[in-house]
Amino acid sequence: QVQLVESGGGLVQAGGSLRLSCAASGSIFSINGMGWYRQAPGKQRELVATITNSGTTNYADSVKGRFTISRDNAKNAVYLRMNSLKPEDTAVYYCTIGRYGYGPGTPGSYWGQGTQVTVSS
Repeated sequence: QVQLVESGGGLVQAGGSLRLSCAASGSIFSINGMGWYRQAPGKQRELVATITNSGTTNYADSVKGRFTISRDNAKNAVYLRMNSLKPEDTAVYYCTIGRYGYGPGTPGSYWGQGTQVTVSS
C-alpha cells in the first residue's frame, strides 16, 4: 500500500518562505513524474508544479520565479520551496506521484492527504 506523507505547511507572513516535503512509503512501480497541486477555499484544485523523471520542471504562471520543485529519487520524495509568498497562495497543498500509465495529478496517480499553507497579509 503506497502512502504519500506531506509536511512543512503552516502559517507565514506575506513575503516569507516555506518548504513542503512529500515522501512515499511503500514501493511504487515505475514512477512517472511528481508534482504539487493546491486547492483554495471555494476554488478548484489547480496545478502548482510538476517535475518529470528526467528533471524537467513545469510551473503555473502564478508561481513562476517564486516556487521551486525538486525531487530525491532515492527517497521517492518531492519538495516544493516557496519564496515570496502572497496571501493568494493560501490553500491546501497536495503532492502527487504518477505511476506507469498515469502522470502526476491524474486520477490514477497517488495523492497525499494535503497540508495547509496560510499566508497572512
